[in-house]
Amino acid sequence: MVGLFFKALNRNRFKTFLIYLSITVAITAIFMITSISRGIIGMYSTMLKSDGDIIVTQAKIADTFFSDVNISLAEKIKNFAGVKEVYALILGASPINDLPIAAIYGVSENRFKTYRLTEGAYPKKGEVILGKNINARLHSPKFVTISNKTYTVSGIFENGVGFEDGGAVLNREDASAIFNKEASILLVSMDRNFEATTIIEHINAQSSDIEAKTTHEFVDNYNQFKIIETSSNVISAVAFLMGLLGIASLISITINERRSEFGILRAIGKSSRFIMSMIVGETFVITCVGFISALLLSKALLFMIAHIEKFQGYVNGELSLETVVAVFCFSLFMALLGALLPAYSASKIDPIILIQRGAL
Repeated sequence: MVGLFFKALNRNRFKTFLIYLSITVAITAIFMITSISRGIIGMYSTMLKSDGDIIVTQAKIADTFFSDVNISLAEKIKNFAGVKEVYALILGASPINDLPIAAIYGVSENRFKTYRLTEGAYPKKGEVILGKNINARLHSPKFVTISNKTYTVSGIFENGVGFEDGGAVLNREDASAIFNKEASILLVSMDRNFEATTIIEHINAQSSDIEAKTTHEFVDNYNQFKIIETSSNVISAVAFLMGLLGIASLISITINERRSEFGILRAIGKSSRFIMSMIVGETFVITCVGFISALLLSKALLFMIAHIEKFQGYVNGELSLETVVAVFCFSLFMALLGALLPAYSASKIDPIILIQRGAL
């Protein structure tokens, strides 16, 4: 049976190649769209979860970039039972030197330690540290201009998170002057012996203008993540469905063109089940080879994208096992569905009719 699979595929090389190519392209597209969107979400989530168990933002705000929190709240929270540390962050974006846009982070001094310096020192007033990626893009500058003000580069850091390694970090006071806010968010680190819900209730009781959540809850419900994820899923589903419907149609046409071959097999005593098994086997082989090719191609493309200097590390891919398994199962289902319907039809027709149709 296995020998027949490969002989049949070899006899129809061109159409086999078209089916293989279509499967590879369709699956690569879904992998790229899904992994890049999840990579972006993953990087931002990692950045938030690295320090805080609880995140405090302005209430009813759609994006943390627009959030404005009074810094005096940090001192109040620090005195709550169960709170170990409170970090203040300003999140923004601005041109840096010749770059049209880059991430800017203003952080309280107690958060500097989260940035792993590869050289230099943490920034004082009028200084900045650059992420590895943006430093390479700017060709290791001694000074940078942010919002029409020049800052001395005091150090270089590498955190392994694209959003941070592609940005610049200032002390909170300097960033406050640029973005006209005291803090975008507060990250609260708590003692493991305390319940997060108790501390969150105390924080939310301070003002109706703020909202505190666990970082996990915030990430799961963050509007921007939902928009990215929903858009990615819709685009992926439409592209994938259209691609696989095309694949199913191509498989169906190929099977119909082989009716005379199936008629001869029926005439020499092969059963309808044998013919259907042969077609399913061929489709399974092509789909598996196409899937493996798409997976390897996607990994290679994601690696290349992650190392394109122009992207500064902001675009990164995260290909999960869950995605790989789901795409494989669905692509196999669609391909087999496209093969089974015409295969069933061909296997039930009288062999003489099949041979005659094939000869036309």
